[in-house]
Amino acid sequence: MASVRAASRLLSKRILSKTKAIPAAAVQGSRNFHFSIYGKKKSAKVSDDISTQYPVVDHEFDALVVGAGGAGLRAAFGLSEAGFNTACITKLFPTRSHTVAAQGGINAALGNMEEDDWRWHFYDTVKGSDWLGDQDAIHYMTEQAPAAVVELENFGMPFSRTEEGKIYQRAFGGQSLKYGKGGQAHRCCCVADRTGHSLLHTLYGRSLRYDTSYFVEYFALDLLMEDGECKGVIALCMEDGSIHRFRAQNTVIATGGYGRAYFSCTSAHTSTGDGNAMVTRAGLPCQDLEFVQFHPTGIYGAGCLITEGCRGEGGILINSEGERFMERYAPNAKDLASRDVVSRSMTIEIREGRGVGPEKDHVYLQLHHLPPQQLATRLPGISETAMIFAGVDVTKEPIPVLPTVHYNMGGVPTNYKGQVITHTDGADKVVPGLYACGEAACASVHGANRLGANSLLDLVVFGRACALTIAEEHKPGEKLSPLKASAGEESVANLDKLRFANGSLRTSEIRLNMQKTMQAHAAVFRTGSVLKEGCDKMDAIYGTLEDLKTFDRGIVWNTDLVETLELQNLMLNAVQTIHSAEQRKESRGAHAREDFKDRVDEYDYSKPLQGQEKTPYDQHWRKHTLSYVDPKTGKVTLKYRPVIDQSLDEQDCAHVPPAIRSY
Repeated sequence: MASVRAASRLLSKRILSKTKAIPAAAVQGSRNFHFSIYGKKKSAKVSDDISTQYPVVDHEFDALVVGAGGAGLRAAFGLSEAGFNTACITKLFPTRSHTVAAQGGINAALGNMEEDDWRWHFYDTVKGSDWLGDQDAIHYMTEQAPAAVVELENFGMPFSRTEEGKIYQRAFGGQSLKYGKGGQAHRCCCVADRTGHSLLHTLYGRSLRYDTSYFVEYFALDLLMEDGECKGVIALCMEDGSIHRFRAQNTVIATGGYGRAYFSCTSAHTSTGDGNAMVTRAGLPCQDLEFVQFHPTGIYGAGCLITEGCRGEGGILINSEGERFMERYAPNAKDLASRDVVSRSMTIEIREGRGVGPEKDHVYLQLHHLPPQQLATRLPGISETAMIFAGVDVTKEPIPVLPTVHYNMGGVPTNYKGQVITHTDGADKVVPGLYACGEAACASVHGANRLGANSLLDLVVFGRACALTIAEEHKPGEKLSPLKASAGEESVANLDKLRFANGSLRTSEIRLNMQKTMQAHAAVFRTGSVLKEGCDKMDAIYGTLEDLKTFDRGIVWNTDLVETLELQNLMLNAVQTIHSAEQRKESRGAHAREDFKDRVDEYDYSKPLQGQEKTPYDQHWRKHTLSYVDPKTGKVTLKYRPVIDQSLDEQDCAHVPPAIRSY
């Protein structure tokens, strides 16, 4: 960014030397998107209360959003629209956020291809979650879905169209009609196979209508918490190394997932779970982190995503015998069963010796039986990706694929309004001033397994919900309660310690150890002994953070320092994930234990309920895991909270009682 600005200054000098009469304002440009350390509002104050070595700049806002992906942008402009003086802090330029990589689409029961009902979408999402999803939040999301898609269309999102000009909807995994009895639903609205790219640019374009202050390339370090209330965030400006304290009545976390805790994943290198880690360091819990989604089709070797939309358009998975093997595992849905089912089926095929390639360690996704015209219009990005990363021409040959880490169902626990919650004395309690949305949050609409194309929906619905809740409970311009002069000094001390760390292990070595351990010990199939060994290994690797060595002692654009901060964040996510998985002695959704193959509910739902006794809460597993970590030692503490089984309105939409999940 700095180099771009330097270049533009040079250019403007050249132009000015030729034409003296241009007013300075025109050269400057009307929008000031990048900020000096004093920020845009000129209200920031520099203080040296917590450090003489690092200048600390204090800013005050009504609301603060951390992250500028789909959820962060939707929350930020929703707040600005409601009149709040809003700051959006992001470590990347907004359009580089990982939302840009989503391919498949966004689910909504518009009924453009056949009759549809949001209640059927509700049923599918509850079933997809393996009855670990909170049904009030799922009700809220699926009911809001059609309006959310229409709103995006009004913002200018260029959806693919049917012949009649309606929004085109493709088939997608786990989506059915008539509560699972009416066959495959076409519910996934898309922009070819680049839906996330389109969504992010549409939201970013829309956000420029409003006066949101963007702090671009600022790395959020920690939440400023006092007496259990969130007062804002402390962040590092990567460009000049200054420290910024952002005070706000309301803080929204929208920092995305932590796929980079694994060796092979479809996530960007920036998906490091920063928000989850900030919440953990604040002594608050994360929820259900053991549920990690493996996308069935990552390119073998490269890990790049090949969208489920390929199968939605008619693509099929085949083994070394040329057999469409999903017909054996999911006779009805076949290749469009939910993702955890497909990933496990592929893994079993490979294990049983029916894999393809010299090592027999992957399977094929076949598209060449589809018309080339269909591939060109509906899957152009995939055709290109397959050629670049697998050297495959999809019109003639199959793509080599393997299940790859893709999404985190778990995150910061929230209610359906986006408010962050904790669970004490058997009741959920709201954390004042703190909200979360998107992949960083766990409202739990996805439960134990997310359905494809529900994540973009999750972003826009809950990003908007956070803004609506804040607008309902607060007014713009409210007086901020005072903040301790020393707030944030621990974060600065940690930053300084890492900057001058002089141990024996590079950041990249420790990161690789963590990623390899997670990949080997918390994979598609899990066993007690392997998980236990993984927990011990991860605890030991956590200990090696004390022996870090960084090389760049500077403070301007110190990528070594930022990667080390991201490693600390990843490590907090990874230890919670593997310890939560080791404790959960059942198989549910994406968490598949080979030593505990069955789901353990309060009743045995494979038999009639009459005459059965309810299993006590502490003996069944239909409950959310809440994990806490002591950041100094890495010790994980686990607690649990019940699943919400009621919808928001039982008259309008009855809850779905648990049943055996089959496709």
